[in-house]
Amino acid sequence: MAAHLSSGRVNLTALREAGRRELREFLDKCAGSKAIVWDEYLTGPFGLIAQYSLLKEHEVEKMFTLKPGRLPQADVRNIIFFVRPRLELMDIITDNVRREDRGRSPQRDFHILFVPRRSLLCEQWLKEQGVLGSFIHREQYSLDLIPFDGDLLSMESESAFKECYLESDQTSLYHAAKGLMTLQALYGTIPQIFGKGECARHVANMMIRMKREFPGSQNSIFPVFDTLLLLDRNVDLLTPLATQLTYEGLIDEIYGIQNTYVKLPPEKFAPKKQGEGGKDLPTEPKKLQLNSAEELYAEIRDKNFNAVGSVLSKKAKIISAAFEERHHAKTVGEIKQFVSQLPHMQAARSSLANHTSIAELIKDITTSEDFFDNLTVEQEFMSGIDTDKVNNYIEDCIAQKHSLIKILRLVCLQSVCNNGLKQKVLDHYKREILQTYGYEHILTLNNLEKAGLLKLQTGGRNNYPTIRKTLRLWMDDVNEQNPNDISYVYSGYAPLSVRLAQLLARPGWRSIEEVLKMLPGPHFEERQQLPTGLQKKRQHGENRVTLVFFLGGVTYAEIAALRFLSQMEDGGTEYVIATTKLINGTTWIKSLMEKLEPAPF
Repeated sequence: MAAHLSSGRVNLTALREAGRRELREFLDKCAGSKAIVWDEYLTGPFGLIAQYSLLKEHEVEKMFTLKPGRLPQADVRNIIFFVRPRLELMDIITDNVRREDRGRSPQRDFHILFVPRRSLLCEQWLKEQGVLGSFIHREQYSLDLIPFDGDLLSMESESAFKECYLESDQTSLYHAAKGLMTLQALYGTIPQIFGKGECARHVANMMIRMKREFPGSQNSIFPVFDTLLLLDRNVDLLTPLATQLTYEGLIDEIYGIQNTYVKLPPEKFAPKKQGEGGKDLPTEPKKLQLNSAEELYAEIRDKNFNAVGSVLSKKAKIISAAFEERHHAKTVGEIKQFVSQLPHMQAARSSLANHTSIAELIKDITTSEDFFDNLTVEQEFMSGIDTDKVNNYIEDCIAQKHSLIKILRLVCLQSVCNNGLKQKVLDHYKREILQTYGYEHILTLNNLEKAGLLKLQTGGRNNYPTIRKTLRLWMDDVNEQNPNDISYVYSGYAPLSVRLAQLLARPGWRSIEEVLKMLPGPHFEERQQLPTGLQKKRQHGENRVTLVFFLGGVTYAEIAALRFLSQMEDGGTEYVIATTKLINGTTWIKSLMEKLEPAPF
């Protein structure tokens, strides 16, 4: 089931198993039949740790979504609430518990499991509402890092960026440090830690402090990771704003991938029957799981979209040739061999049909005039053309009332590529946005300014061109079909964050000291002492393993770029990626938007 988690250099199944074990132990504490009441946001991440079958083995008979009112009827002994520690959820739980019919028999026992930490504030709130005593077990389940794929971990903390950079709330950084300590307990102490940014510094400090406070945490496991690189999202604000151009990146930009699942328009997936022109088209979205367990997806996910078509047509020829083999099978042995390969061939054919349909859906969008115009403006900004004046395309989009998020992404991109906008340009954009989309968005603009995405260019010169040239962030001659550089993921722009990881591996950050000083936050290096006998003696030709942790979110295009570096013949380093949240420009900007409710009178 989870074979794709063990396919990489680091076997992440061990992390998933640790999570399942902790869950089983908690469920076994609540003896008897159970119903789980889910905080809806948690169902996706939990699905990656434990399927319904595991819950069923431990007497979970019913599952409900947390909502106000009476709990649905269920003939069970225990009701368990799985929730994030949020006050608004405590109100709903209070309502559920109060409406419970105390006269019913047999009585139901209540339990609460906080994910990822217990909260004193929430428990105090439940106490004030007079329901805390109703809960027999009040525990926490530390779902810090969830394995998404063989080389990818995420905390799925949707508000981590906003908390860190707008609210100075370090809770998610504490969870990141705890998650890293769990990783070290399973995979050995990471000898070298590098970091860039304020949040990175905090996480490293917390890890060092936790290690000091729990001397027993020094384990005797041979280290799997050689290096940990902690990167703040605000060191590279540019990358998530640009449109990702890898296959997986575009699926996420257009349809949104949630916990490895995507929901797609159903019409392209209807089975075509002859003579039934368009009757009974399905109306439910087509839901597909996307991970490296699917052979074809693993092959095309990180390619530039322009290189996907040729791979799909090659695959189609191979599959149809394989099916033709049946006509040549003469002997019983040959027929038997063909039949044994049939399930794999049918799975490959169905996978090809799905991805051909997805590619057609994406192509309809990427060949549109609007997509092309938007991309042209993005690429002009990233290569340093006309970043200091009001852009005509952005003005036209505002006048035509295009989606506000699209406008904000472009304006922020221009601001980041120009190290801030001149007062006149910034005021013009703000005025146009507020007059067109409504004055309630003034809070959103304020948030974007606080986060450094939209800012005034103050006195200092624009140092983006220097950063761009030194780090080779813009490549004119990009090869999308057979790439030789990470810039293929944005058809010309090399993600700054990944370039930093690449240069750290070779030749080291000392070569770019000057540029590092221009980027926000400190850069640092820490070494963690390994017990004697655990120092690694590298075999000839053995690659180093680096864990890159993005604090504040990472895009699929950055993941693709790191995978590209892992696969380079002379790279010498393999990367595992961890993050607080998988993001794209749209979800990222959305997390910073404020909704001003109209006055009730």
